[in-house]
Amino acid sequence: MASLTERMVGAAKLDVHTYEEVEADTTATGQALGVVVLSSVAAGIGGSLGALGEGNLGFVVGYLIGYTVVALIGWVIWAFVTYIVGTKLLPEPATKSDMGELLRTTGFSQAPGLLRVVGAVPFLGPILSFLVNIWMLVAFVIAVRQALDYQSTWRAIGVCVIGWVIQVVFVFVLAGILMAVIGIGAAAGAGG
Repeated sequence: MASLTERMVGAAKLDVHTYEEVEADTTATGQALGVVVLSSVAAGIGGSLGALGEGNLGFVVGYLIGYTVVALIGWVIWAFVTYIVGTKLLPEPATKSDMGELLRTTGFSQAPGLLRVVGAVPFLGPILSFLVNIWMLVAFVIAVRQALDYQSTWRAIGVCVIGWVIQVVFVFVLAGILMAVIGIGAAAGAGG
């Protein structure tokens, strides 16, 4: 069995065997959760370091916490919707999967997201973050294809797109609610 670091590197390299390993390892769900948290923290740091330079530590901490909560909820929603669509609506004859397999594989698909910390680099940061996000989408498709035992990558792409659209709606609503709560809390703290 590979270590967490080896699995993260394998997932980032889009290694099918790594995804098969974490799919089969029922004890790897906690590791997958850790990858999602690390990836979201890296993205949060990359997206909020400018505010830290302006002395807004409270904003940065709130942003990191909010971003991580939204990322975790988004991961679970996307995995759940992918599970339903992939196993009930668009299964292939060999499709046999469960929610845990999708959580593990899609969690590890976020391993390239550790590089989103580069979002703080002036000028290049947004471009590099965009490229890392594309890399993560490709990894997600591979994770879904392996977890659902698909032969067709195109079917995996279709399932991912359907799941993504539904997940985005939920995440935007949740992010709006969290930002309103953080904004209200920050305004109340500033007024006191």
